[in-house]
Amino acid sequence: MSESPPSPFPLEPTPAEAQRAIAEEFAFFGDWSERYQYLIDLGRKLPPFPDEWKTEEHRLHGCQSMVWIVPSGDATRLDFAAASDSAIVSGLIYLALRVYSGRSAQEIVATDASYIGDIGLAKHLSPTRSNGLAALLAFIRARAQTALQ
Repeated sequence: MSESPPSPFPLEPTPAEAQRAIAEEFAFFGDWSERYQYLIDLGRKLPPFPDEWKTEEHRLHGCQSMVWIVPSGDATRLDFAAASDSAIVSGLIYLALRVYSGRSAQEIVATDASYIGDIGLAKHLSPTRSNGLAALLAFIRARAQTALQ
């Protein structure tokens, strides 16, 4: 398996600060068409994801779009590399990695994804995207739980 590309995460010192920054950024936009465009722009900032990682083994099920995620690290620091074939889903991945990637397993387990409600994302996603986001967050939390055992 190839080396994972360098991760830009974490951008903020704590998950809480990452969630606060996300809420502030989304509050800047007046409507959801602007917020969706911002999500698409964020998705373009994801680090490159090696094509050879786009396998069934790394596929995240529960998403309508194709999503692949590769965890690395241990309880002291867990990193996640992820990609999607959908522009909006890539933005959702970016937000989740901004909050959780590059953190300790303990921080991940202790952090609820409050940014989803804070920015109104929950009520503006289709049911399939909501399910996919829930699957992504569940995968990250499960990996952190496993690292703690």
